[in-house]
Amino acid sequence: MYPVLFKIGNLTIYTYGALMATAILCGLLLALYRGKKRGFNTDNIIDIALYGIIGGLIGAKLLFFIAEAPTILKNPSSILEMIKEGFVVYGAIIGGVLAGYIYCKIKNINFLKYFDLVAPSIAFAQGIGRIGCFSAGCCYGKEVHNFPLAVTFKISEYAPNNIPLYPTQLMSSFGNFLIAAALLIFASKERKDGKVAGLYMILYSIGRFIIEFFRDDPRGNVGILSTSQFICIFVLIGGIIIYNFDRIKKSPASHD
Repeated sequence: MYPVLFKIGNLTIYTYGALMATAILCGLLLALYRGKKRGFNTDNIIDIALYGIIGGLIGAKLLFFIAEAPTILKNPSSILEMIKEGFVVYGAIIGGVLAGYIYCKIKNINFLKYFDLVAPSIAFAQGIGRIGCFSAGCCYGKEVHNFPLAVTFKISEYAPNNIPLYPTQLMSSFGNFLIAAALLIFASKERKDGKVAGLYMILYSIGRFIIEFFRDDPRGNVGILSTSQFICIFVLIGGIIIYNFDRIKKSPASHD
């Protein structure tokens, strides 16, 4: 854990923020590199990335407010503090993808083709971003003993200190890097529209659903499921639909 990267006078550069910026940059560079090789319009890739970042920030904050709705209803003034901090990764993904979809609709370009292109970049960026979570101590795991990979935070403002915990941030990071690698291998061969994006949604939703069982940071709930697990169900269904979009389009019912 290393929350502060460095200080210059009164300016403090936090590791979390630096890694989030690195994640965005690396994801964009990967998409541009692969897009150029495949004949994509690089201006569209950059625009989608920019609008995706804006949509992601809005979505991450909105979903955080939704997840914290019970707290806000009990104490409306708490929203002022929540504006300063608190994001939900799923909100960022949903908001970013929605912003990209709207852009593609306005520009009249194939959304699924660009979603397929950027899906490995999203997974790769998430892998870097979760290392940022580890540096800050947020998104921490449950207390665990006799686990060789347990981590113990010493100066975290978020995780309980001096207690061995599941390294859920690093587990998530490793999983996201694996998904990115799998998608890059899968996309190395020509695929029909929606295959890569659909596979990303399927793999990520399954992995996220599982990792939630090991987390112990404050999160919203929907019944017995965490908010993220509840969303996972719909992302998984959406991923299956998008993966099979070519078959759905060709089905007899679609021509009625």
